[in-house]
Amino acid sequence: MNDLTLINNEFLRQFEIKVNDSLARIEYSEQERKIFLTKLHIPEEIKDDTFEDAFIIKVLEFISEKNLRVVPTSPKIARFVRSNRRYKQLLPVGIKL
Repeated sequence: MNDLTLINNEFLRQFEIKVNDSLARIEYSEQERKIFLTKLHIPEEIKDDTFEDAFIIKVLEFISEKNLRVVPTSPKIARFVRSNRRYKQLLPVGIKL
């Protein structure tokens, strides 16, 4: 799963990973140094827990490298951040999951 290439499609405001002919994406909106992760779309052909986790990790690492804060409004992404303590540091002050 390390060979996945994350694309930040700023025009469509989504992070993308292409696997074979399928496109997985996480939609976002950006405001005041915060990225709101709003929707997670993974096609059935590539849907499995290891891919989903790897995709979310790649997005969170990208956000961390840009020194931004993350507000996960997608239930699956919020659940992931809640269960992985090391990503809680990316939450803005006052946001608890």
